[in-house]
Amino acid sequence: MKKITHLVFLLSFLSACTMPASQAQAPDGSVPSQATATQISTDLQAEFATEGAALPLEINAPLIDGPSIISIEMIDTVNGWGITNTQIVRTNDSGVTWYNVTPPGIAETGYSVVTQFLDATHAWLQFPDPNNYPNGGMMYRTSDGGITWSSNATPFSSGEISFIDSNNGWMMADLGVGAGSMAVSVFQTADGGVTWNRTFTNDPNIEGAGDSLPLGGLKYGLTATNMQTAWIYGVTYSTGSAYLFRTDDAGKSWILVPMELSAEAQGAELSVEKVQFESAMQGTIVMRITGPKIRMVIYQTNDGGATWIPASATVPGGGLVDVVSAQEIIFYGTDQFHVTKDASSTWNIISPDVVFGESMISMDFATSSVGWVITSDPATSHSTLYKTEDGGTTWFPVIP
Repeated sequence: MKKITHLVFLLSFLSACTMPASQAQAPDGSVPSQATATQISTDLQAEFATEGAALPLEINAPLIDGPSIISIEMIDTVNGWGITNTQIVRTNDSGVTWYNVTPPGIAETGYSVVTQFLDATHAWLQFPDPNNYPNGGMMYRTSDGGITWSSNATPFSSGEISFIDSNNGWMMADLGVGAGSMAVSVFQTADGGVTWNRTFTNDPNIEGAGDSLPLGGLKYGLTATNMQTAWIYGVTYSTGSAYLFRTDDAGKSWILVPMELSAEAQGAELSVEKVQFESAMQGTIVMRITGPKIRMVIYQTNDGGATWIPASATVPGGGLVDVVSAQEIIFYGTDQFHVTKDASSTWNIISPDVVFGESMISMDFATSSVGWVITSDPATSHSTLYKTEDGGTTWFPVIP
């Protein structure tokens, strides 16, 4: 699940670590033309007709010509969701064609909406109520790919959604940030998001608040493996301290997860950027080490999170990361892609044929070979969607 709230933090950090670029360019300085993109779209459509492949079924929703997508989440190599400033869109042909599946009455989406796209048909959108922040909002949910939506009021405004399946899910609700601390409440649902039960809060202003999850530290996200076990992660802005807590009682209590730290990490600021489980037993943690140099280290577990082992090889710099599988991880920073296919034992450095610079705002790979990135021109806010089919070496514009 690619959350917009956490993406904003990554974008601000990436801007400080990459070379300026007003728009993604080819090495010769050119930018994609409409004619080039049209031909590429035609070629992509033709792929479905080769070797007996069936054309994708038309989605029963309005077509959108060249939507200005700011975030993308591909479910597989053909099905995916996108967010624009005003719409929720869907594709079932690798991003060539997009359909408007925005819930009725919604005129603004962008960075104000919290999303979870579970698969090609199930999705949740959470909108805050500005008149009842942080204790109220509206959740929209679909089980038919956005053709129809249901909605209901929620006892929270914004935060991090983590659904296990179409019925069971968690919400880490953001109650406010201040002076390096962040109050949250943890909710659960068993009916697809219609009703929510608070299982924990660390806000001392709320009756029954607990302190097993410290008020200090910024909470980036919540990742759950079932309705008993989940992780909350983030940053404390203190050296040698990794913010990673686990619950095994549906969020009622939390314990600090011990991490094996290198000598370099013990004297540095540590930020847990992502926690992702590929199965009930296999999981990945991405941690940023900020010291004299910035590095990214990958931790992995094969026992459901009981123990986490750091990879021997680290990645220099900071940037965007996508965990495709327990073996495949893609990291982008300083105009290069770092790709591992052996669980971070070794990394391959790939220099793309398009210089994205700091213009890249979203990245998603369906496999280690097939991926998409979105760039945005800061002068015009125009976004371009690119696709690669060779692991990041060659990129072509799908939406110019």
